[in-house]
Amino acid sequence: MGFVQSAGAVQSLSRPSIPVARRIDLSPWVVMDYFEIWRRQPSVRRTVSFLGRNIAQLGLNLFERKGDTDRQRLTDHPLARLLTQPNRFTTRYRFFNSLVCDFAIYDCAYWWKAKGVDGGHQLLHLPAPLVTPKGDNWLTPEVFEVVGAKGRKLIPAAEVLYFRGYGGAADAGVSPLESLRQVLREDWTASEMRDQVMRNGARHSGYLTRPNDAPKWSDGARERFKLEWQTRYAGSAAADAGGTPLLEDGMTFTAASQTAKELQYIEGRKLTDEEVARSYFIPPPMIGILDHATFSNITEQHKMLYQDTLGPWLSMIQDEVALQLIPDFEPVHPDRFYVEFNIREKLTGSFEERAGVMQQAIGGPWLTINEGRAMDNRPPIDGGDELIRPLNVTQNGDQDPIQAEEQPAVGMTPTGGGKPDPEDDAEQED
Repeated sequence: MGFVQSAGAVQSLSRPSIPVARRIDLSPWVVMDYFEIWRRQPSVRRTVSFLGRNIAQLGLNLFERKGDTDRQRLTDHPLARLLTQPNRFTTRYRFFNSLVCDFAIYDCAYWWKAKGVDGGHQLLHLPAPLVTPKGDNWLTPEVFEVVGAKGRKLIPAAEVLYFRGYGGAADAGVSPLESLRQVLREDWTASEMRDQVMRNGARHSGYLTRPNDAPKWSDGARERFKLEWQTRYAGSAAADAGGTPLLEDGMTFTAASQTAKELQYIEGRKLTDEEVARSYFIPPPMIGILDHATFSNITEQHKMLYQDTLGPWLSMIQDEVALQLIPDFEPVHPDRFYVEFNIREKLTGSFEERAGVMQQAIGGPWLTINEGRAMDNRPPIDGGDELIRPLNVTQNGDQDPIQAEEQPAVGMTPTGGGKPDPEDDAEQED
């Protein structure tokens, strides 16, 4: 079955108008947008920052395909320089960290492909909350509206590198925080309750009881006692907080305190941490939840981090750059070029493991003296650029093997001539 030309017909249907929700009701009186939740909720910030930091430290390299099994890394290409230095005031690390944080919070991110003051290329990060895709095209936005404090600007779609997740009928992602709406609401409500109990409860938490035969209490006496109790014993600013109260009229004090353990403070925090980590597919030990962590499973989970957790993120970024950015620099043969994150150093294990495997695979030393000294920031030495070759190691077809010095046998001359030593013969005759 052949392809049919139906893109125009689909585009003519026009984009559906779907409101974008970027706020979450945490309580009847507290409403926060996504960024404010990231700023104030420790579990969300810890998880999102973990993703941003681990991806931002990886270098994004540009390669050219030379054949099916050959490639060449390009360092002087304009795109390679742009990915290393996006603009004159933003480092590569901060640029990619902003990209990942925007995508993790809003499920979309934007780069503006702009011209610099010198006429060269530059990439500018557009904050996701300020950008709205516009246009009637069903398949992809036609223009992007950027709203600032002093107005708005329309940027053509060809000038924007648009990252987005899945959003159903809308060509925009849905924030992972939406699936955490109930968890975040429960965590906020529980935190408020615990805060109120610990902040408003007296240091002698409990209640007072007056006997039935106690003298009648006037309203004024009751208010004076209440004010005195709160002033002297209740709250952290009380004069005698933590002291021993003196009761009157046969009053008794019944303890009814609630400790942090009874309020399940640690359990509540840990549950929120785990739920947020699961929503971003991060192994809990990677963000400090070490209940079931061992040395072996943490080592394996660190490898999984760059394969299963960060792998889809890296593929998404690489594919979008290849689709929306490489053709701007290589319009003739864009398929010959591709970008790839450098994760080799993250997956090769410790130096001891790598050294052992390399030596077994090569069959001998694989670092020169000067290479080893350079790793310890020491200056090179003369003759240190040659590999040390052990006497018991050779290669097949080696026409000039290194000969070991022969040790003289018992009763032989040191020169190894094979003649008996006359002094030995004389000793035997004696």
